[in-house]
Amino acid sequence: MVKCGLLTIIVPCYNEEAVLPETVKELGTILENLIKKGKIDPASKLLFVNDGSQDRTWRLITDFDFVTGIKFSRNFGHQNALLAGMTTAVAYSDMMITIDADLQDDVKAVYEMVEKFNQGFDVVYGVRSSRQTDTFFKRRSALAFYSLMKHMGVDMVPNSADYRLMSKRAVTALLKFKERNLFLRGMVPLVGYPSAKVLYERKERFAGESKYPLNKMIRFAFDGISSFSTVPIRMIMSLGFLVILISVFLLIFTLVQWMRGAVISGWSSLMISIWFLGGVQLVCVSVIGEYVGKIFKETKQRPRFTIEKDDFTPKFKK
Repeated sequence: MVKCGLLTIIVPCYNEEAVLPETVKELGTILENLIKKGKIDPASKLLFVNDGSQDRTWRLITDFDFVTGIKFSRNFGHQNALLAGMTTAVAYSDMMITIDADLQDDVKAVYEMVEKFNQGFDVVYGVRSSRQTDTFFKRRSALAFYSLMKHMGVDMVPNSADYRLMSKRAVTALLKFKERNLFLRGMVPLVGYPSAKVLYERKERFAGESKYPLNKMIRFAFDGISSFSTVPIRMIMSLGFLVILISVFLLIFTLVQWMRGAVISGWSSLMISIWFLGGVQLVCVSVIGEYVGKIFKETKQRPRFTIEKDDFTPKFKK
């Protein structure tokens, strides 16, 4: 008889008390069905990572039956919460699925993910079949981001976020990546094990508010670019050479005008040039500063997260 793999579903949570009861209900039903069908080990479980929530999220996690959880001492961010869940679960799990608590990702895709795992795939990406639920701006900006990342040489799965299944050995390999500036969407494909995709329709958020406003999404996108590609630095170098080339042509033009005796006081053009070059310099220094800042963080080797409490024993009704 073939032994079924033990599945842990990892759910990062930040102020999710409004949606958590429904999340536990739907994911719990998925686990029960998979266990009944003999697809996963009966010891499979839900693991909620409380990322410094200020509401009743942690209290709810500790009250639910058939639920385990870990609690951060403060808010460390979504990516670190995912990594903390995988770091904890890899010790006993054969496969791990990460999914957000807002129920926008179709939980029924878990069935197909587990099936793909049983077929021999180590990584199964949940991929959105369309972006009809997004606003026009978000849809166009997302497509532009994926296109930009591709042109910069970053291997990503388009329309795939952090809804994925990973095998034990895939997670073990991922945890060997030591960078502090986490961008899991770009890191997971670097693992290189056999992978597959599962298509699903993304839904509206069940309850609560989005934890990714526009400014946070922009920072997240820039983190992804600067953490995986040196193309921006090369672009700055190219821009520098272009400015030098333009300056040479202007110098030649000025000399020709001087020889012709047609030199006119160029206060306006001089000021425009100063402002333009000053702006270019500021942009260049800012981008380089982002990379220096990342090096600064990496050299500190700070822990990615700190677990304050570990309520890791499932509670069963008597």
